[in-house]
Amino acid sequence: MQIKRIATYLGLVLVPVLTLGSLEAAAQSACSPRNDVLGHLAKKYGEAPVAIGVTNKGGLVEVLTTGDGNTWTIIVSMPNGTSCMVAAGEAWRTKDYDDTKLAPST
Repeated sequence: MQIKRIATYLGLVLVPVLTLGSLEAAAQSACSPRNDVLGHLAKKYGEAPVAIGVTNKGGLVEVLTTGDGNTWTIIVSMPNGTSCMVAAGEAWRTKDYDDTKLAPST
């Protein structure tokens, strides 16, 4: 079932993004209001946000996953409240931040 979910996202979201070059283009085909997207992912997959960041154009990037990391989804929400699912998969794992690996020591 996860393969079908990933294939759906690839076909509906990533292909328009890659061919048209923008999330705005993808928003016309596979996006919904943020609350609807979050509700769908919570109800169907038990996913909740675990990481968040802001893009240089004001978009909100969120990683959602189940408590055990069984499934995950990445969404981008635009300032107008529209969210697009851009990737999904299985086996999400967190990684501790290690600033010693940022640059070689001098």
